Amino acid sequence: MMNNLCKLIPRTLVNVARQSQNTIKRCYAAPIKRFYKQTSVLYNDGKYEVTLDQRKLKTPKGTLFTVKSEPLAIAVATEFNNQKEHIERTKMHLSALCFTAIDNPNNHTKIDMVNYLLNYIPTDTILFQYDDEKDLHDLQRNEWDPLIEWFNERYGTQLKKTMDITPPTVSSEDKMKISKYLLSHSEDVLYGFVFAVDTLKSIILAFAAIDQRIAVDKAVTLARLEEEYQLKFWGRVEWAHDLSQQELQARLAASVLFAHLNRSEYFKKEKTLI
Repeated sequence: MMNNLCKLIPRTLVNVARQSQNTIKRCYAAPIKRFYKQTSVLYNDGKYEVTLDQRKLKTPKGTLFTVKSEPLAIAVATEFNNQKEHIERTKMHLSALCFTAIDNPNNHTKIDMVNYLLNYIPTDTILFQYDDEKDLHDLQRNEWDPLIEWFNERYGTQLKKTMDITPPTVSSEDKMKISKYLLSHSEDVLYGFVFAVDTLKSIILAFAAIDQRIAVDKAVTLARLEEEYQLKFWGRVEWAHDLSQQELQARLAASVLFAHLNRSEYFKKEKTLI
């Protein structure tokens, strides 16, 4: 009976199931035991490196870890130093961002990242509001609308919210203005923007956090506004929802810090002789 049933399952589904099982196995693989005692930062040839005891830190692709920002190198070294008996890579967001920017595993160009961010605008969380629940709509209007207004004033755009499932219309002019702003940054900074937007599911909230218009914890709270509203009625599993919020805050804090520390004012200025 079971054999006959298995024959009815398409081979593609079997392959997908096997891939999922392999992914789960990798996720639950034993963590790497900490193999170093201390970390330090070195300055070499205009860039900063991180050492784990006497070993120089390398990326997953085997590339030597180097960054232009000393504070960023110190932050990564601190992240490694804060690991206890085992290295919990899933909690090392700054290191992961640095590795991704250095290795560029998907071969993304600057234009690729800008287009990705532009395509996110019509799906921005806070541009979708609903008036079928008055209390929720009032909350959205009071908490989200001021940030939409700030964004439009800050970047010269005319983004408008939608009151149904229809995606908001984004003009080519608005896209051009946001694109111009994003292209003024380095690729490393753009990785911070992408990570922030993926975390919050919102261009507007991510820009507000990176621009220090709102604090990290406030940005996460606003991204979870509808969820928190519903939890008032359905109840919450304290530890689960608290962990989720803390994880989002950690990810967003890393992306904001990464974006700021990759700006030129945090690079070492070489002295020139006249």
